[in-house]
Formats: sequence, structure tokens, C-alpha cells
Amino acid sequence: MFPGATDHRTNGSTGAGDAADSGDANFVVVGAPLDVSTTFQPGTRFGPRRIRTFAESFDDYDRRTNHHFSDLGVTDYGDVRAWDDAAEYLDYLAGTLRDVVWDDAIPLTIGGEHTVSLAGARAVEPDVVVSIDAHLDLREEYDGNPLSHASVMRRILEDVDSVEELIVVGGRTGSNAEWERAAESDVTVIPPADISTWTVPDSLAEQAVYLSVDIDAADPAYAPGTGTMEPFGLTPRELRAVVREVAPHAAGFDVVEVNDRDDGQAATLAGKLLREFVFASAATDDRTR
Repeated sequence: MFPGATDHRTNGSTGAGDAADSGDANFVVVGAPLDVSTTFQPGTRFGPRRIRTFAESFDDYDRRTNHHFSDLGVTDYGDVRAWDDAAEYLDYLAGTLRDVVWDDAIPLTIGGEHTVSLAGARAVEPDVVVSIDAHLDLREEYDGNPLSHASVMRRILEDVDSVEELIVVGGRTGSNAEWERAAESDVTVIPPADISTWTVPDSLAEQAVYLSVDIDAADPAYAPGTGTMEPFGLTPRELRAVVREVAPHAAGFDVVEVNDRDDGQAATLAGKLLREFVFASAATDDRTR
């Protein structure tokens, strides 16, 4: 269970599909350990477990917002067990996350490869997706697979009808075809060099937003436990600043691509960013009960 969250399975739940039955949840953590298309260094199936484990040391109290995490109505649904059929799994995961949305709570997905963000976007149906990521993930397919983690933002733009805009924060690598796609009017890329001067567009206040954090957006010096490390990335403070700015506008969140190939640095950062999202969202929306 994510530290500070209520475990819905101990409160009379009957199992899968009952995420909304956890009382007055404001946020629901859902583990999505999908690991079928990760490249170079697999291991994202261990991401949700590691994020929960390395978050155990965090204090409950947040001085900046004067909130206790345990008071903010965060429930941990547990993991939606993954299997090899990615298309089928994403449909099932989207249904689970949609139940959360329909119960007026914010889904917090912990992955798992980045492909799970497609399920999150299907559930939330946002106008804008903000993807904090080293990679553009705009390939039409990768190794013949259109549901690859390297194609997830392309799939979201093409398959989720509500999405009108993609903002990639920290993007610094991609194929020639990806950069050509990123040059179109519905995509904005904020490279690491520009992060200090970038501000969240005022238009987000009037739109439904989905925020996705690929942990490889961080420089690998800070988060080596991920499949495709990319140097010259964001610092943890830069990541935190973006999460805090976007969170008040976001109806869904995920942090993905954490694996088991470090000493916990990536999982610790992922867990902290999830908590920063909750604190920032609660401070703005007064999501306390």
C-alpha cells in the first residue's frame, strides 16, 4: 500500500472494479505493472512495488501546504495485474481508472511502462496532455508495435478524441519523424534548457488536463532505475516545480518507467512526485474531508 493512503481492500471491497467503493476517496493510487514493450532495460513490472516501498520513509506532514498526506482522502487500489496482451490490458486498465473518474476522484497511476498512460488518457478524456519525458514518444510504431511505450503520445493524439494538445516538458531526443510530428501545431516541446523560463499556459485553467511523468525525464544521475536513460535531463527540483504548477489543473496523473535497476533513486523520486501532485492539487482545490 502507498504510505499514507487507505487500503481499499481492507474496507469491505470485493476486488477489481471497486476502486470507487473506498469511501470518500479524493485520489486513488492504481498500480499498472505493464512490462511488455520496454526497450534496452526491462523491469517496469517492479515499478509499482518499488515506488510504494521507497515512499515508506516520507513524513506524512507537508509544511509548504500545511497538509497531512493521510488526511487528503488518498486510497490505494493495489495493482491491476498485467498480462502479455497490451491492447486487452489497456482496455481493462482504462475501465478501472474510469471508475475512479466517475466517482469524482483523481486516478494516480504508478507504472509500469509508459504505454499505460494511454489507459489514463482514455479514462480522463483530457483536452491537454502534459508529458514530462526525455523522449517524444511520437513514433507511429516501434519494431512494428503501435502500442509500444515509444509510441504512446502518438496513440493518445490519434486515438483519444478529446485530446487537442500535447506539451512535452523535458523532451530532448527523438527520431527525425518524431521531431517532424512535434513541429505540428498540436504539439509543444519544452527542452531542458528552456525549463527555467517556461510557465504553464493560462489556457490550462479552462481545460481538462492529464499529467504524465516518465521518470527518465530526470537526468540519469538522479534516476538511473529506468529503461532508456537520456543524459542532460531535468533535476528533481525542476520536475517538482512542473508537477506543482500543473497539478491544480490535472484530472489525472501517472508516474511511469521505474524499474529495479538502481538502489531506489528512481522509485524514491517517483513516489515523492506523486505526493507533490497530491499536495499541490489539494492545496488549490481544497480536497480535504
